[in-house]
Amino acid sequence: MYPRTERTTATRTRDRMHYDRATVHALLDEGYHCALAFLVDDEPRVLPTLHVRVDDTLYVHGSTGSRPLLAARGDAGLPVSVAVTHLDGLVFGRSQFHHSANYRSVVAHGTARLVADEAEKARVLTALVEKLATGRSADSRPPTRRELAETAVLALPLREVSVRIRAAGVIDEPTDLALPYWAGVLPLRLTAGTPEPDAGVAGPVPAYLRPVGSAWLEPVVLRGEHVVLEPLDLAHTEELYAALDDEEVWRYVGSPRPRSADEMAGYIRSALAAHHRGARVPWAQRCAVTGAVVGTTSYYQPDEDLRTLEIGYTQLGRAWWRTGINTEAKLLLLTRAFTELDALRVTWQTSTRNERSQRAIERLGATREGTLRANRRRADGGWRDSALYSMLVDEWPEAQKRLRERLRPTAPAAS
Repeated sequence: MYPRTERTTATRTRDRMHYDRATVHALLDEGYHCALAFLVDDEPRVLPTLHVRVDDTLYVHGSTGSRPLLAARGDAGLPVSVAVTHLDGLVFGRSQFHHSANYRSVVAHGTARLVADEAEKARVLTALVEKLATGRSADSRPPTRRELAETAVLALPLREVSVRIRAAGVIDEPTDLALPYWAGVLPLRLTAGTPEPDAGVAGPVPAYLRPVGSAWLEPVVLRGEHVVLEPLDLAHTEELYAALDDEEVWRYVGSPRPRSADEMAGYIRSALAAHHRGARVPWAQRCAVTGAVVGTTSYYQPDEDLRTLEIGYTQLGRAWWRTGINTEAKLLLLTRAFTELDALRVTWQTSTRNERSQRAIERLGATREGTLRANRRRADGGWRDSALYSMLVDEWPEAQKRLRERLRPTAPAAS
């Protein structure tokens, strides 16, 4: 426990205060930025900056030319206060007076010192990069001596620290409970968006920046003799645009045909955004023989509780039709669904106008269940009727046998 001092003892709502090290450390580690407060010529200043905790010391990042870092050069150090706050929700009371917020906040007081030892500074800066993403320090260039000289770090020993937490619902006056106004809590949370690569970056997004969660949402690499399925990425833009730049490929697709590489990048960003929402798991299809990117495919609306998912958003360049790539891609996706994810049911939807797609799905061993009327919007703004197909786990062994037979070298060309 951290000792209570005059500066860390609350004068009201003391039941919200905490002083245990585990809570303090967890909240500091969860946050990425802090507010650093200090005095300059007897005037208050607040500087938002990045921080990292190492053991029982809080390190704050800054520039050697910034006011707090310049002020901390002396032997006496710099008196500071640091606050890290997580906003967890907005509380709506029936009365305006009782509107509030749910939050977790750490405040630390003390005298910060300027880190002069180069080895300590290097360790702290590495820890700061690792806090942004575990593994990033090994995946980036270390700072040069000049860059280290231009970077300053303040160290604040964690001695006077307190936590204040509000994690409650509405606290209304008893006389307000009968009022006809909505009351409750609107939860808030900080979530990562879709990584956006800098200009000129050709490699895929590192694994440590991809969303972590259920295996049902993980686009693992799936390898076959004809095709390799790898996580769709903006790095695929140019090749994917070239492979799918064909009006026939987009004839029955709900999305407009990308007319440039930039538009294809927008199409990929949309797929990645759906992935972050948990609505889609997108792959790029790469020819296992030539290494060329030839198309894309996805799991759609995966539902781990119901053990069901849909295979869709499949587009393959016309040059690779009837080469075995589509058949093997479906074999890989179905094998993962039924064998690794323990799916009960896999579905497909395709336009009732797309006879070629319907025949291909039927050759997989899927059963047509019926027609979904006007359930998808077409690229021209109209509405599409969709043929709905499904395969159940009990039907998978026989379907798998047929698919493998079709992929045998002696078998007729597969589509």
